[in-house]
Amino acid sequence: MEYKLITADHFERVIEHLRRNFFADEPLNRAAGLCQHGGGNAELEHHSLTTLQDQLSIMAVDVRKDSNSYGQIAGVILNGVLRPGDTEQALEKLQESTDANYKKIFELLYGHSLQVDLFARYNVEQIFDVRILSVDARYRGQGIAKELVRRAEQVARKSGFQLLKADATGIFSQKILCSQGFQPFSEQLYAKYTNDVGEIILPVEAPHIKLQLLTKQLNKDTQ
Repeated sequence: MEYKLITADHFERVIEHLRRNFFADEPLNRAAGLCQHGGGNAELEHHSLTTLQDQLSIMAVDVRKDSNSYGQIAGVILNGVLRPGDTEQALEKLQESTDANYKKIFELLYGHSLQVDLFARYNVEQIFDVRILSVDARYRGQGIAKELVRRAEQVARKSGFQLLKADATGIFSQKILCSQGFQPFSEQLYAKYTNDVGEIILPVEAPHIKLQLLTKQLNKDTQ
């Protein structure tokens, strides 16, 4: 398995990987009925491409699968740069969306993130934001997700970040991130995320019961 930074010539292949392995199966997407398996979603794909353009994302490639010159993408971790005001702007722009299911998901994610000012809390000017962690179903159970997180941290260190943050929506990503030194900062139980009449907005299936915001501080004096 080779681990590489994702460059522009791989963007479309990464989006195709996400269509087959992440978009329909991610707990919030599944609860909202956002995507069909193997299908896409215009706004979710735009969100993913915007993240890829920060050039901090990594893919795991099985070079033994040489049906093309690049090998088979076994997994990806999409990381972006988060700066003060970005989440507020994203939430404001979200109101223009005509995709009600997409809005449900990101109103939860952005709203939860805005409950605390991580920039002030940790005294940083930018945050390394882990946004998507996905492994092809055929490659799960081989430690690829943990290695992607480990290598993302290496990229963050080399790029001068002092804080990593992730919004983990499912129990598996939460366990993986915690195993790599992330600490739960805050959480939202899905059963208690309700509308004005008490209805659960996103009926997420077990074993996924909560959204967790996790953080990891980096010692800037170590590499």
